[in-house]
Amino acid sequence: MLLRVKHAVAFVNGDQYYGAKASINVWAPRVTEQYEFSLSQIWVISGSFGNDLNTIEAGWQVSPQLYGDNNPRFFTYWTTDAYQTTGCYNLFCSGFVQTNRRIAIGAAISPRSSYNGRQFDISVMIWKDPKHGHWWLQFGSGLLVGYWPAFIFSHLRNHANMIQFGGEIVNFRSRGIHTATQMGSGHFSGEGFRKASYFRNLQVVDWDNNLIPPQNLRLLADHPNCYDIRQGRNSVWGMYFYYGGPGRNVRCP
Repeated sequence: MLLRVKHAVAFVNGDQYYGAKASINVWAPRVTEQYEFSLSQIWVISGSFGNDLNTIEAGWQVSPQLYGDNNPRFFTYWTTDAYQTTGCYNLFCSGFVQTNRRIAIGAAISPRSSYNGRQFDISVMIWKDPKHGHWWLQFGSGLLVGYWPAFIFSHLRNHANMIQFGGEIVNFRSRGIHTATQMGSGHFSGEGFRKASYFRNLQVVDWDNNLIPPQNLRLLADHPNCYDIRQGRNSVWGMYFYYGGPGRNVRCP
């Protein structure tokens, strides 16, 4: 059984970043095996992609193994050693400090979007407190949920060197074929609004604590026949992208 992680993401790197913000379209993608998941999130990353990788992550996730159902749930994650021994989801280990009980971390999100119907999204922001150095999580319009203390990190004690936005799924290939676990809405980016999933109003936090559009945004879909991504920009949504896909299909066997 081969475990593979698939992504469709937009990212920036090569600079110093002190946070990120976006509105994330909420769906309930089909997850076809118990130990697979589908998520849409922001990554705040520092270090190499070796054993010293530091990440902070937040968004929504469908994980039958973790939650026992197929509902999209608001979640957090962190690691300081590339997912080896440190870090965890939500409050399953010490690390993230929740300061506001109005938002239940790990709670199901409702309402969620429907194909060719009404669309719903959540606003998520992660930003570094310039005074104490902690990384704060904000949900919606100004609601602070809690923070990751600076001392639990190595590289992220200073700043991030990469920001990612987008989707991720786990593909177990348990029957020797690609999973049918969906990403986003389960539809490709080319279907557009009300059909494909989106991130909108992408922003990063600069050294002076300003929210600005990301410069030199790049796209990565490591298996575009299974899950893809397409960028756009307008006066209402700012910088945005559509992304996702069905997984196994005639072009993704």
